[in-house]
Amino acid sequence: METTRQAKISRLIQKELSEIFRQQTAKTHGVLVSVSAVRVSPDLSIARAYLSVFPSDKGAEIIENVNRSASQIRHELAQKVRYQLRKTPELSFFIDDSLDYIEHIDDLLGK
Repeated sequence: METTRQAKISRLIQKELSEIFRQQTAKTHGVLVSVSAVRVSPDLSIARAYLSVFPSDKGAEIIENVNRSASQIRHELAQKVRYQLRKTPELSFFIDDSLDYIEHIDDLLGK
């Protein structure tokens, strides 16, 4: 069960990470990256961010690059939330494949 504080911090981190990825979209050569969800641990030390990548065939490559530069992204996030959070949580990024799953279900229902 997620507490109110966890939910507020999740929304804050999601909003700021979305802004960071929006600024870096020019560097990804037409690949759109959006933050679909953020889950924060109860002790607020770990944040799991779920990224939606379009086109989805480049998802694994983008997640690998993002995880490689997670410390730099955490630093940028810390600069943005320094007045709201005392300590910035460790970030881990995962691919959100819910859109692919929905598309697969639609295809199955169409047959």
